[in-house]
Amino acid sequence: MTLVSLVTGGSSADRERAIATAAPTNETCAAIIEGLPSGDSVLNALALQRPESMQVVRVAPGCPCCSGNLTVRVTLNRLLRRAPSRLYLSLSSSAHRDQILAFLQEPQYHERLTIGADIGCG
Repeated sequence: MTLVSLVTGGSSADRERAIATAAPTNETCAAIIEGLPSGDSVLNALALQRPESMQVVRVAPGCPCCSGNLTVRVTLNRLLRRAPSRLYLSLSSSAHRDQILAFLQEPQYHERLTIGADIGCG
């Protein structure tokens, strides 16, 4: 089972720092980040330091539940093949949090994901 935390609020840099702080060093972790980094990325640096246990994937900006979610679905399925113990989903807005949670609880993910506590920033 992969524990999923939604990371919302603040700037993209704030969300990346929150993920880097929350990601345990003794577990495999993955992060799906909405959009591109602004300047230096603390998560990219962490993934370079820990390539065997931290994977960072960036998806084009746009709401994962409104944009047809195909990109997020494909990305999520690829990440779950590696069965990370933790997954952080960084969102630029929490406006559609309930729809995103519903997406993560669809039948194909129900037995693979456990929804954990949100991580709020800023």
